[in-house]
Amino acid sequence: MPSAAQLAEGNADLLAAVHRSRKMLNRRALVAAAASAVPVPGLDWAVDAALLSKLIPDINREFGLTPQQLDQLTPNKREQVQKATAMVGSVLIGKLITQDLILRMAKTVGVRMTTKQAAKYVPLAGQALSAVMGYTALRYLGEEHLKDCVRVAQAVQLQLPEPQGTITVLDAPETAKRRKK
Repeated sequence: MPSAAQLAEGNADLLAAVHRSRKMLNRRALVAAAASAVPVPGLDWAVDAALLSKLIPDINREFGLTPQQLDQLTPNKREQVQKATAMVGSVLIGKLITQDLILRMAKTVGVRMTTKQAAKYVPLAGQALSAVMGYTALRYLGEEHLKDCVRVAQAVQLQLPEPQGTITVLDAPETAKRRKK
C-alpha cells in the first residue's frame, strides 16, 4: 500500500502538506511513546486521546479539510468533498473531532493498546516495548488519516491553504511592523 507521500507524488503542494503533517505526527508519536513507557494505569490512553484529538484537526487544517475551511467553499465544491470523503471512508475529515471519534480510532488498534498496557509492567523491556507500541499505534492512525486527506484533496482538486507560519512577500512589511510592537 502506498504511503501518503507516494500518493501525493507529482503535486508539490500536497507533498509539502504531507511533510508538514508528518513532522507533527512524528513529534506527537514521540510524546505518545514517552507516555506509554510510564507505568501509570490509563495515562497512555489519556495522552493518546489528547494527542489524537489535537493531531487530527491539525492534519485536516493542512489540507483545507476542517469544518471551518469547508464552510468557506462553494456549495458545489463542498458537496464534492463530502462525496470524496465518503468514497475514502473517513469519519475524521471535515468533522468536529469528538471523544467518540477518537475512541473509534483507538478500536482499530485495540489489540496493540491492550498488549501495550500489559507490557509496561515488565521492568525495562516491557516499558520499552510499550513505548514502541505507543509510537507505532499513533503513527499508524496518523498515517492512515494522512492518506485519506491526500486522496480527498486529489479527488476534488482542492486548493490547499497557505502553510501556517509562513510569510508571503506581500505580507512581509505588515508582519515586520506587528513584530516591532
